[in-house]
Amino acid sequence: MKQSIFYISDQTGITAELLGQTLLSQFDAIDYISQTLTYIDTKEKALAAVELINHSAQKNNNKPIIFSTIVQSDIKSLLHQSNAVMLDVFEQFISPLEQTFNTISSHRVGKQHGADDKEAYEHRIKAVNFALNTDDGLATQQYHQADIILIGVSRSGKTPTALYLAMQFDIMVANYPITEDDLEKYELAPWATQFKNKLFGLEIDTPRLQEIRTERHANSTYSSIKQCEFEVSRIKKLYRQENIPTINTTYRSIEEIATRIIAKAGLKR
Repeated sequence: MKQSIFYISDQTGITAELLGQTLLSQFDAIDYISQTLTYIDTKEKALAAVELINHSAQKNNNKPIIFSTIVQSDIKSLLHQSNAVMLDVFEQFISPLEQTFNTISSHRVGKQHGADDKEAYEHRIKAVNFALNTDDGLATQQYHQADIILIGVSRSGKTPTALYLAMQFDIMVANYPITEDDLEKYELAPWATQFKNKLFGLEIDTPRLQEIRTERHANSTYSSIKQCEFEVSRIKKLYRQENIPTINTTYRSIEEIATRIIAKAGLKR
């Protein structure tokens, strides 16, 4: 029987999910099913959540686990009445901080997303738009605005990595595909010379590249083992020739790829 997990928040639920998933990743043998309940900001919504949680406990004959980032004490008290194991982020971390600072926290809902973050939010939106506008070799004339330019063969992870860096870290990221012509000549595109210090290469192993390409274009030259081997071997040589820093994306999550790139490229988070 799968273990039920509930991520509950009075906002988007992203913090609860990130914390919960990080902790659960340490328990490989546990099979679980998760559900995220967002904007639980009234007693009525809290009671509905409790009913859902209790139904799950009864159906699966085990206590669900709750990862909660609820701020309001009256709503938290209702959740505590559910037949579940509740892990409250604020109870675990806010109380020690209050003692350390010798002051009471604001207990304000959605504080991290408020007007105080307006400038950071606007910069994040700008970074995301930049990643979209310069995706897959578009708008190379805007590359002077980039903090970093990801390059690599098709389906090596450039687009999701660029978007994650923009959304999570407000980094201006462009990405450019290295084509078969580039690999035939062992040359970078003409624009690359002036932005050499911004280039960062993504590598991927041949079997994984073929698997990804086959999902999109089965039985094609593009997804053939011969083509994938050619591109993978050639781009590695090109990276070495041009002294471009790289990371292998084959067995890494987007989160790990992004943070390793930041560290290796010396970018500011």
